[in-house]
Amino acid sequence: MKVILAESAGFCFGVQRAVDVVKKQISEGTKPLYTYGPIIHNEEVVREFEESGVKVMDENPDADYEPGTVIIRSHGVTRQVEETLKKKGHNIIDATCPFVKKIHRAVDEHSRAGEHIVIIGNPDHPEVRGIVGWINGNDYSVIPDEKSAFNFSVNSQASICIVSQTTFNHNKFQELVEIINQKGYHIIVLNTICDATNKRQVEAAEIASKVDAMVVIGSKNSSNTQKLYEICKTRCNDTYYIQTADDFQSSDLSSIESVGITAGASTPNNIIEEVQKKCQK
Repeated sequence: MKVILAESAGFCFGVQRAVDVVKKQISEGTKPLYTYGPIIHNEEVVREFEESGVKVMDENPDADYEPGTVIIRSHGVTRQVEETLKKKGHNIIDATCPFVKKIHRAVDEHSRAGEHIVIIGNPDHPEVRGIVGWINGNDYSVIPDEKSAFNFSVNSQASICIVSQTTFNHNKFQELVEIINQKGYHIIVLNTICDATNKRQVEAAEIASKVDAMVVIGSKNSSNTQKLYEICKTRCNDTYYIQTADDFQSSDLSSIESVGITAGASTPNNIIEEVQKKCQK
């Protein structure tokens, strides 16, 4: 069987940076050591860190924990969360992805200038919740889909600043921006989708269009992996969404001649390698 592995599969820069920050603190014996929520969206990585003594804090800054070192997850948190944790006596290490921090600074600046902030993304995703927490005031909207874009309405004289969740589908982002643009508002568009995300999506689409089956590896609660699956599924009917090599049998691929493999930004290399070996059997 021919196996094509996407070059972009696996940890992105921001995720690798966050994981390295946790590993460094473990090696230095920092205790107590917490991450605010799961450091990345991968259960295997989180479990390994817990076995090394890292505690995952409930996503409630008012919860009572022994003062220690808190590592802010790669998705980022609100300004209020950071301030509350510091008041609780915790030492903060910020492992927020630099591309996400750039969005925090942008919405802070543009909301101070009186602009209505539009975030294109999933309102329930921790990255989007964190972005909202850096907006000054409540003059903002979160738009996840076409329906929300068509229903979007603000004062006709308002200036609008549009940003995106870093892992949002690039083509979908452009579609939603166009819907808003047709309403005649004065808009400023900041394409804040991570370049690595866009590259991963384009590569996945190319591979899926020329193989008999596609395997997408990543956590079920990973937004960027879900987007990869959706992209691949539209181009390859036999697309599998798995978390580890144990989630599918090589016999599932017995009747095909070629398979493509891609993985979300929070998927460790060892899991990708295990899946690749299983496909090659």
